[in-house]
Amino acid sequence: MSLNPPLRDWQGKTVWLIGASTGIGRATASALHAAGASVVVSARQAALLNEFTALHPGSHALPLDVMDVPALHTAVAQIGVPDLCVYCAGYYRPMGATGFDLADARRHLDINYIGALNLLDALLPVLLTAGRGHLSLVSSVAGYRGLPKALAYGPSKAALTHLAEALYLDLHPRGIGVTTIHPGFVTTPMTAQNDFRMPAEISPEQAAQAIISGWAAGQFEIHFPKRFTRFMKLLRLLPDSLYFRLVSRTNQ
Repeated sequence: MSLNPPLRDWQGKTVWLIGASTGIGRATASALHAAGASVVVSARQAALLNEFTALHPGSHALPLDVMDVPALHTAVAQIGVPDLCVYCAGYYRPMGATGFDLADARRHLDINYIGALNLLDALLPVLLTAGRGHLSLVSSVAGYRGLPKALAYGPSKAALTHLAEALYLDLHPRGIGVTTIHPGFVTTPMTAQNDFRMPAEISPEQAAQAIISGWAAGQFEIHFPKRFTRFMKLLRLLPDSLYFRLVSRTNQ
């Protein structure tokens, strides 16, 4: 069942990706450019954005920090009404209770969640006035339930997923699409920090194709790779006692 208008024909469509300097964001921007979209890429690292635009003629770079609200408003004024905006800015450092770091925990929240709120402050009025457009928030399966070493990352992604669900209820009746994206393990600079075997790990390019397929199907939640994310979904249904026992064993 399609919960959003399917996004299939990218020719002439304007797509703005925030957090597109590396990883999933960059791979998705590249795939959309190849499909004919007019791609705008944003991130803090201007050099990486300029490298992307040099490799993808016709694309545009708008360097910005998601904590800079005026910069987001300026970017929206330049872009206008995007057919699709993808918030894929993200931050991750492994953290547990014995190594709790308040400043780093707040950094997770700022980039993974507060930055999305800052984007909404700039973008929502434009989308609501136009009565069209689509917003995708890149969350994570780490937001499904509490996980080891995700004391800061998991809650920030859970908040982003909840935000997407609330936005869908408000924006879908107004003709605006909303998608939440839950990747499993993808080979990126962020996951390179992990010191454990990552099951069903895929490339950023594979992730990008899964995302584009989800948009084409009109899905609200896009999750991948299915062989892993379906297992993570099943864990959400377990009683707490069984869940904690199972996850504790995998962390030993």
